[in-house]
Amino acid sequence: MRSGILSATLAFLCWGLFPLYFHAIGEVPPLEILMHRVLWSLGFLLIVLAVRRQWKWLALARQPRVLGSFLASAFLLSANWLAYIWAVKNGHVIEASLGYFINPLVNIMFGYVILKERLRPAQWGAIGLAALGVAWLTWQSGSVPWIALFLAATFGGYGLLRKTAALGALEGLSFETMLLFPVAAVYIGWLSYTGDNAFINAPSDTTRLLLILAGPITAIPLLLFASGARQIPLSILGLLQYLSPTIQFLLGVWLFHEAFSADRLAGFVLIWSALALFGGEGLWRSRVANKA
Repeated sequence: MRSGILSATLAFLCWGLFPLYFHAIGEVPPLEILMHRVLWSLGFLLIVLAVRRQWKWLALARQPRVLGSFLASAFLLSANWLAYIWAVKNGHVIEASLGYFINPLVNIMFGYVILKERLRPAQWGAIGLAALGVAWLTWQSGSVPWIALFLAATFGGYGLLRKTAALGALEGLSFETMLLFPVAAVYIGWLSYTGDNAFINAPSDTTRLLLILAGPITAIPLLLFASGARQIPLSILGLLQYLSPTIQFLLGVWLFHEAFSADRLAGFVLIWSALALFGGEGLWRSRVANKA
């Protein structure tokens, strides 16, 4: 249990600190960061797979149904990555954190609409409170928080596809990056041909090193999360997942000094209340089940 909690906590801590990484390579365009992230992640993952001699899944990956599923998940994952990188680099860290705060509730809605799962009254209440929070933020700012909703929807869709996927966390991410690799290689090759490759034109080796580190920075938290998820109850894992957007939110307010008025806080309070209701009800049901 302790090992699982530590692994999951480290994973969410890494994800929460991602804004610091993307700010450190602020001179690199978001799309190029995404492509480097794909390239270096695949290199790192291939090393991990080679060390573990974990190649049997490649036979399963050739099946058309599996291939189609992972093409869709790779698209959603890359869209989520690109939107998040763009948000961080354009001063929307707080709104990006909002997307990951409401993501668990989006997952519930996807389960209800697509998987035909039944919702309990407390879950309906949590969704209603979150909807009120989003509506308040929309009314207060005069525009829909599209960044947050897009991040929540793409990551929720990605999670839905991975929930029923035929491959595990390591194999699945490896296959997704393999599918994205040709696009990334062509794009980086074109940038090199036109003289716009930030990796080549970087004024210092620090930027190049940070781009190379995109591989382990992407893969290690996922491996930690997969390890932790196997060792601790889902109720604890569900509560730990709020560590990541909380860190992002605090970085946006205190380090990056993004605008955050009292009116905007009211919308976040509604969403946090929804999460408290959702998490509290889940813990209560877990304890009742354990006693039974």
